[in-house]
Amino acid sequence: MSSNNVQFSVAVHIMQVLCVHSDKRVVSSLITESVNTDAGTVRTVLSKLAKAGLVLTTRGRGGSSALARPADQISLLDIYHAVTSQTVFLIHTHPVEQDCIVSTHHKQTLCSVLADCQRTFEASLSDRKLADVVGPMRLGGG
Repeated sequence: MSSNNVQFSVAVHIMQVLCVHSDKRVVSSLITESVNTDAGTVRTVLSKLAKAGLVLTTRGRGGSSALARPADQISLLDIYHAVTSQTVFLIHTHPVEQDCIVSTHHKQTLCSVLADCQRTFEASLSDRKLADVVGPMRLGGG
């Protein structure tokens, strides 16, 4: 699994924490504890979310983070684009074996299939808001 895919999951987790705890200052140690990862990973992902305009952060002692807009106005696609620079599926870059029919046609035949998958994936994320993945937590009392 690529680190981009992991960063998306971590980013959604961070955004969920910020949404659930929107009534108080959310410090990075709370996020780090919830995600159960190192502080560097949280800082890296928070920085990307802030750069994308999804999170407001204050630095230094007493610093905190908050959602930049309401959870029902942030799509999962917004979060995905904030932290990833690759498509979900990549075609390998190994050299083509010219004497092999499969090798010479593999990339062109798979390219359109993967492009369709990417469009479907992104459309699905676009339809889902951060509020949609936080709501069940609130209903369950968590």
